[in-house]
Amino acid sequence: MLPLHTSMRGLRCFCVAAECLSFKETAQKLYLTPSAVSHQIKQLEETLNQTLFIRQTRSIALTEVGARFYQAIEPIMQQLVNTVSEFNQSDRMLEVSISMPEFFASELFMPKLIGWSSSYPNINLKLETIKSRSDVIKHTDVSIMLSGKQQASDDVYDLFPITYIPACNPQLHSELSSQGFKALTKVPLILHKARPYAWHQWAENIGYDQFKPKQIIQLDSMFSVARAAEQGLGVALIPLPISQAWFDNHTLISLFPQPLYSHDRYYLVRHTNEQHRPEVQLLIDWILKSFHDESQ
Repeated sequence: MLPLHTSMRGLRCFCVAAECLSFKETAQKLYLTPSAVSHQIKQLEETLNQTLFIRQTRSIALTEVGARFYQAIEPIMQQLVNTVSEFNQSDRMLEVSISMPEFFASELFMPKLIGWSSSYPNINLKLETIKSRSDVIKHTDVSIMLSGKQQASDDVYDLFPITYIPACNPQLHSELSSQGFKALTKVPLILHKARPYAWHQWAENIGYDQFKPKQIIQLDSMFSVARAAEQGLGVALIPLPISQAWFDNHTLISLFPQPLYSHDRYYLVRHTNEQHRPEVQLLIDWILKSFHDESQ
């Protein structure tokens, strides 16, 4: 071990002074006064009982002993800096960015964020929401996307599939529930414009050949679809399990029990492969664990 009176500041002052050969410049780099630097090095010389610098009027130079001491101590000081930095990672704030559809963010992601914040308080999360498919998607570390095509890649993770259920608000449900499929001719039918034939597919799947809707309204976001149904505009095809809270809160009620099964699935996509950013993998692992129940 170092003698108890050996100053770490003195060692640091010595290494910097040995590199720039100026007490004044050393003081500037370490935010000290030149006299403080001179005092620290003088104490180190007394501890070692060696002269480390040749002091001249306007400059300094290493003695032979000073040069050998620098070659020996500099790698140790650098290793010390690296070790302290490594073990100080827990106090350094990190950041991970993620993008996802607005509806996914509001219905599933945001309610689970308390778990993320408590588990990883030193990792800031930057969330970008996508309101419609026409939105310009900003580059993020990871993203959550809805796709009807199977995604095959080492950087893509399957989250869960989506089914669609006809639903409306309680008031409209009380008016239509006794009318059977004829109810679909009484009010507008609502769907996402990315799936313009979804209602026809639903009717075909359940064998309803007399499907002649009064009106079909296409909206550009799933949040708008759900809100339109909530406001009583008509009957909407609502995605599950992502909208389950609307049914649990009785904001929406299923008008027919038959769902529309689709190829639509939510995927998690990693856009960065930087190995020195373990915080990105931590977010991926947390999402996969958090949404495991949705896939069951």
